[in-house]
Amino acid sequence: MGAKSPGPAILVHGGAGRLIPEIAELRRVGVRQAATRGWEVLSRGGPAVEAVEQSVRFLENDPAFNAGRGACLNRDGEIELDASIMSGGDLEAGAIGAVKQIANPISLARAVMEAGRHVLLVGEGARRFAAQAGIASCPPDALVTARQRARWAEKTTAEREAGGTVGAVARDRTGRLAAATSTGGLPFKAPGRVGDSALIGCGTYADDRLGAASCTGDGEAIIKLVLAKTAVELLAEERDPMAAAKRAIDLLTARTRADAGIILIDSLGRIGHARNTAQMTCAYLLGDGSAVEVVD
Repeated sequence: MGAKSPGPAILVHGGAGRLIPEIAELRRVGVRQAATRGWEVLSRGGPAVEAVEQSVRFLENDPAFNAGRGACLNRDGEIELDASIMSGGDLEAGAIGAVKQIANPISLARAVMEAGRHVLLVGEGARRFAAQAGIASCPPDALVTARQRARWAEKTTAEREAGGTVGAVARDRTGRLAAATSTGGLPFKAPGRVGDSALIGCGTYADDRLGAASCTGDGEAIIKLVLAKTAVELLAEERDPMAAAKRAIDLLTARTRADAGIILIDSLGRIGHARNTAQMTCAYLLGDGSAVEVVD
């Protein structure tokens, strides 16, 4: 059964993929701190959407993850970022795709959501919206780490490592749910490629009646199965988030043979997570929030 929580709860992930021993512990520390950052919002009565934004922002600022600073480079040696966020009460959502020179794309996605007119902005249009919203741009190289530059120099789409995406799901004290996802995408991807993390229903979904989900892995396969919404809807059948998460990943594996992971929270604050990869580092806080649990 999924872990139960009578009140607020938060679950974050740092990406599904193969184990990279030299940064595995850095990612465990990172998701632990990110979950704590979101819990601080929930514990003072803040909304779930704020909690998931703050958790994901923390991971975007951590170079151990493929999101924000530390994101992988595309074929042209540039960073293009995708992110989305959704509030489960009113189904409000915001997303950005293939945006450059934005350090915290999840906050830009939330600004799109709060502006209300559009759901998804991409490329230069997203960057222009950021300037209008007062979100500063950064120099092109500010988000590039030595590690990702070295990977790009190899000109390879080597086996996927853990850390392809970061995300969070949360339930606040009022019972509202939210989900958020952010990524640098695939290493050496085509310029302009947009993955599941920018698409509501695919990489991110939240509905207070059922649950909220954030996905990680092969974005093209996740898009084809609209995986986040599929997993949330499975909660109506499975009722247990751990079982629903596993069923969603089993479905993706059977239909596409692709790599993926998912985190899930239901309307009661119970959590679930599943993967078909070697690793997906997660951290969560439930109940009284007295201890952070980390799982690989």
